[in-house]
Amino acid sequence: MTAPAWPARLTFRAGAQELVAEFDDGKSGRVPYKRLRAESPSAEVQGHGRGPKPPQKPVPDDIRVLKAEPVGRYALRLFFSDGHSSGLYTWNILRALTVGD
Repeated sequence: MTAPAWPARLTFRAGAQELVAEFDDGKSGRVPYKRLRAESPSAEVQGHGRGPKPPQKPVPDDIRVLKAEPVGRYALRLFFSDGHSSGLYTWNILRALTVGD
């Protein structure tokens, strides 16, 4: 089993409303802020347990990431302009959202 790729650089591009991620294995990708917010790993968005996801309000087209804080060495907490900040985006989640593999 190989170790997961580590993020080498994360760039928040406010003008383009996207996160660009580069990983130490040379792969990179991007994800719009709107998708980051819509797919937040928080229980508020994903639900508790195995049941269906709870209904969500539509994510505004002009959603912004106001700040990002590291959580240990494994994740980021993102603070969105709509007040949402409870999801922890692990490196694996960010890789899946940006690179897709």
